[in-house]
Amino acid sequence: MYLQYYGFSRKPFELVPKIDTLFLGETHKEGLAVLKYGVISDKGFLLLTGGIGTGKTTLINCLASNLEISDNLCIISNPKLDVGEFYYYFAAKIGLQFDGNKARFLLLFSDFLKKCQEKKEKVLLIIDEAHILPIDLLEEVRLLANLSAEYPGSLSIFLVGQPELLERLAEKRFQALRQRIALRFHLEPLSRKDTLQYILFRLNAAGASQGALFTEKAVDAIHQAAKGNPRVINILCDHALLTGYSRNVLRIDRNIVRECVEQQRLPGDEMSLPGDERFYSMPKKKRFWQRGIFWLLLFVLCLEGGAVWLAFYFGLTDGIVEFVQNLLNKG
Repeated sequence: MYLQYYGFSRKPFELVPKIDTLFLGETHKEGLAVLKYGVISDKGFLLLTGGIGTGKTTLINCLASNLEISDNLCIISNPKLDVGEFYYYFAAKIGLQFDGNKARFLLLFSDFLKKCQEKKEKVLLIIDEAHILPIDLLEEVRLLANLSAEYPGSLSIFLVGQPELLERLAEKRFQALRQRIALRFHLEPLSRKDTLQYILFRLNAAGASQGALFTEKAVDAIHQAAKGNPRVINILCDHALLTGYSRNVLRIDRNIVRECVEQQRLPGDEMSLPGDERFYSMPKKKRFWQRGIFWLLLFVLCLEGGAVWLAFYFGLTDGIVEFVQNLLNKG
């Protein structure tokens, strides 16, 4: 709706980024470097965590593209599989066969890893949403890691998930698996600087006719409300642009952003879905009377401080000090 009004060639804040709209903040660049190092240096088992919408999936897709591993790459985005389904999917992705016999597959896979080692090729298994990975599949992942130990450098396994994954791995039964994790990285939210760069990058990629579409205070408000979460920034910016279009406003200011935050649907509303939560929020504006009381109290305190200073300056407190000393002496 607002594309032509703001001069966009496409929607700037789509939730699923295209290759040319892929923005990496400082934390993402650092994470990409760490994970890439883990693969190149044959660290074997790696762990990537981050909150919802922080860009974990974007990062692993970027990593896979950077490493240029296609034939021996398996990314499992939905780990809610049983053991048979897991092996069937994994085998199909790396060009092997799984007929339901796990022992036969493991022999084939062991021979496959040996050949990869000889050719100096790598197999990369990435399991996204690993925080919901069934316990039996975690055991199978550990089994694959044990198997690859015979052929160092042939297999890298990434577990990618929300921070709850750390809690699961902290359980005693996963101690052996935990000890195999060579590298860990946690994705932090975007900084205020990165939030600004992210918004400008998305706007430019969409062909924005003007650069300063969001005011500085609007960016401050977006960063504060979204807490640096890229996915929430997308939702909030899209909402703000739609609101600006409906008001015939060419620049998005802080008031529009605040209005978008206040208009979000809350749990219990007729139009909201079960389980919806407030995914962004801003401190409420202080009302006039609240600000008035603050300044009145400050004024009274300044008057009292000034009165005390004048009393000391003109010696008006000498009698009070002498009276107190007499009381203490009598006591």
